[in-house]
Amino acid sequence: MSKCPWDFAPDWLHQQCVIVSLPEKVAPLSLTVFTGTWRVTLDPVEAGGPYNVTAAVQNITAVLTDVLFGDIWLCGGQSNMLFEVSKVFNASEELKRAAHYPNVRTFMATQVQSTTEQTDLIDVQIPWSVPPLYLSGFSAVCWLFGRDLYDKLQYPIGLVESCWGGTPIEPWCSPRALQKCGLLQQPVAGPKVNSVLWNAMIHPLLSMTIKGAIWYQGEANTNYHQEKYNCSFPAMIDDWRMAFHQGSGGQTALDFPFGFVQLSTCEKESKSDAYPNIRWHQTADTGFVPNLRMQKTFMAVAMDLPDEKSPYGTIHPRDKQDVAFRLSLGARAVAYGEQDVAFSGPFPSQILSTPKYLNITYDQKVSVTPSENIFEICCSESESPWDPKAHWVPAPIMQSGLTTVQLSTSVCSPTEQVAALRYAWRDWPCDFKACPIYSASKILPAPPFIANRTPAKVINEDQMRNSLPLFKST
Repeated sequence: MSKCPWDFAPDWLHQQCVIVSLPEKVAPLSLTVFTGTWRVTLDPVEAGGPYNVTAAVQNITAVLTDVLFGDIWLCGGQSNMLFEVSKVFNASEELKRAAHYPNVRTFMATQVQSTTEQTDLIDVQIPWSVPPLYLSGFSAVCWLFGRDLYDKLQYPIGLVESCWGGTPIEPWCSPRALQKCGLLQQPVAGPKVNSVLWNAMIHPLLSMTIKGAIWYQGEANTNYHQEKYNCSFPAMIDDWRMAFHQGSGGQTALDFPFGFVQLSTCEKESKSDAYPNIRWHQTADTGFVPNLRMQKTFMAVAMDLPDEKSPYGTIHPRDKQDVAFRLSLGARAVAYGEQDVAFSGPFPSQILSTPKYLNITYDQKVSVTPSENIFEICCSESESPWDPKAHWVPAPIMQSGLTTVQLSTSVCSPTEQVAALRYAWRDWPCDFKACPIYSASKILPAPPFIANRTPAKVINEDQMRNSLPLFKST
């Protein structure tokens, strides 16, 4: 287990020499406090508990009771991360079941803003609690993710929720991260102002030792700095990693695992590219993670989990169980190094173009169902770079194999060739768990992608290495 920083700032601690009474397996420590706040870093302790931890000076003591040792995960984002356990499908059953998980503890920061970086939370919405206490108002994705991890790990999991509905990514980023992407402040107010949530709801948590983070956000950036999300999201991850590593005295890993939910759905008949664009940008325009730009990350695809009848709006699907399960698969593989845990859906490794069809080879075995329009192609008579505003037409699935899908290109004229190909490139691409391409187990959906015969622009060497293989012709 990693070491666990433990911070106190009681009124009676000033420049005293403090003796800390620790669990039986940990030797007592002494330290001198100069600033009114002191920290003890415990040697590794076997996962479990509960323990009591006592701090004493002269004849005065402070006691922490029911202390567990385990892993802490930070859960951030906007309204789909905020979405409470009480609103999910089978909410009453989930809340009843929670009583069987006393070693999965929850904590929630209050929604506050600050124009300066805070060293401590201004307020706490939910103190460290044993479920089901306060759980009905806690993040469903966060809780279900932690519960799924506990089922596999069988040791304590701490869950820290810090999120705010309707917020773009900019307020969650430090000025350092925003500067890297050239994101200047726009004329906005409230929790959309640059860095105000980083200052008040993330910076105060930096002294924690966390195992990793999960994130569900992006809807608010479909119409706000959309074109910058392929920079701002990776930059935020990098910056959080550096800040938590430094703030915890090196106890949080510099490359701690970071999982996220690729956007679900919003408008069923929408013709806008906003949602597919953000899904693409969430992967740094690669289509999959981990990749060279976003290492030690994992993604839960959610575009196949729409909820047309959600009483909270279609933007808020109630099935958070599948979202959390897919995230937990990624955490088990990326964060905990479990071998043979599949956590990513099929992704193309090669695209072969002929005059009559496209043959897509995936990186794993696939389960395929017929579709007339989930794939789309762009026909062109020139070799010029693909135009994002080009006209797209459906490319029906002709047949499939163990790892291949063949598409008809008959819609292109004899003088044209396929200039670009895309999959599931719309806001609401398929019905519930009914996309055409899944893993062989039918558990993990293939993520959306876009591929061009001739790249329009290569930003840098990493993007070139990360990009989908270009078409090969026969």
